[in-house]
Amino acid sequence: MIAPSTSLDHLESFFQSQQKSIRDDFFKFLRFKSISTDPDYKSDVLSCCSWVEEQLKKIGLETERWETSGHPTIFASHCKAGPGKPTVLIYNHYDVQPVDPLELWDSPPFEPVEKDGEVFARGAQDNKGQCFYVLKAIEALFDQEDDLPVNLKLVIEGEEETGSAGISAILKERAKQLKADYLIVADAGMQRLDQPSLTLGCRGIITMHVELEGANSDLHSGSHGGLHRNTNHVLIDLLSRLRDAKGHILVPGFYDDVKELSDDERSKIDFTFDSSEYREMFGAEANGGEEEFSPFESAWIRPTLEINGISGGYSGPGFKTVIPAKASAKISCRLVPGQDPEKTGILVLDYLKKQVPKGFSIEAKLDHGGPAVRSSPNSKGVKAFAQAYSEVMNKPCRFTMEGGSIPVIASLADVSGSEVVLMGFGLPDDKIHAPNEHFSIDRIRLGMLSIARALQILGE
Repeated sequence: MIAPSTSLDHLESFFQSQQKSIRDDFFKFLRFKSISTDPDYKSDVLSCCSWVEEQLKKIGLETERWETSGHPTIFASHCKAGPGKPTVLIYNHYDVQPVDPLELWDSPPFEPVEKDGEVFARGAQDNKGQCFYVLKAIEALFDQEDDLPVNLKLVIEGEEETGSAGISAILKERAKQLKADYLIVADAGMQRLDQPSLTLGCRGIITMHVELEGANSDLHSGSHGGLHRNTNHVLIDLLSRLRDAKGHILVPGFYDDVKELSDDERSKIDFTFDSSEYREMFGAEANGGEEEFSPFESAWIRPTLEINGISGGYSGPGFKTVIPAKASAKISCRLVPGQDPEKTGILVLDYLKKQVPKGFSIEAKLDHGGPAVRSSPNSKGVKAFAQAYSEVMNKPCRFTMEGGSIPVIASLADVSGSEVVLMGFGLPDDKIHAPNEHFSIDRIRLGMLSIARALQILGE
């Protein structure tokens, strides 16, 4: 067994000696316009997939490209540690979000720029930065020991930002290859870099779209105002019935299946929240949840319902005085353990349908979703990563939760039969999904050291 200090020294030495090539390769990764939501970028997504696969081969892993109904998934493995060693499956994705609004970027989103140690580009954090340090951690372990301390498998998909439909459809047929003891999801973060923390769970999600129709064409608001109810008014009225002023969701049965944290789990999670720091960082107040719960309780362990977009009528330059024929909304619910995505979505849509007034019709449909994931602070995998974090960052590791969602994780954990560990070095102000997304080279270093050290601990 390698002593922790000796191991970390060697891993650190590897990073320092490879720093230029690490930076260059990271920038190459970021230049791929791997936007999975837009068919116009399919060739860019495929080029990015090929580049990632080539990096895995160079490191020494065997690779397969799994074709799906959408973009390919890369499966890589190196399972030579022997049956006495655990099998670790690591999940990442190589696709990214669109860049809109482009005019708010300070530099071209696919031409990485480094400022004060932070690299600005689409996907810098979500998830190329975190995927990249996983690759470097594996490379560093090969450099140190000529082999890996565990049996290792990787799944790197190209459709996470569109709901992971492609990989989800093929998981069961790939179950044998995916079998593992631990599923490491390197797509999370921590609240502060000066306080290491592991994520004990993420919320699930269900998304839906509703369209209300009140006429067969837009109507002149002078001729028809007062005769016909405005479709926008009706939609807004319907949406306002979903939630009360105290943050409670009014859909009957919405909370029925919520599984609460145990006292032991709650005692180990750090719910500390700095309202002034949040206000300074985002220019917003942290008062969006149920009033009887604290901000991080509301964001981590309580379900929510959000209206993500509303459309109806005219919003272009100038003015057009119409009563719109149609109005639509996009709605999402973040879910906690116990809540089934489809069941919850149907509850919401059925509730809306029952409220539609005479003379209007509604088309309502579910989009993508996935259940919540929760890990135990007492599990071996979580403890290994907590130890690694503490060694790398020289501070005790705390536990937090994540309000976001990675829809495929629950299915991947079920098929692989593995214990989930959510880890990562994202920070709240990285601007993921927004203009000027960024991630630092130093966090690539921290991620590389932490992954490598945790795999060593699991292999002991």
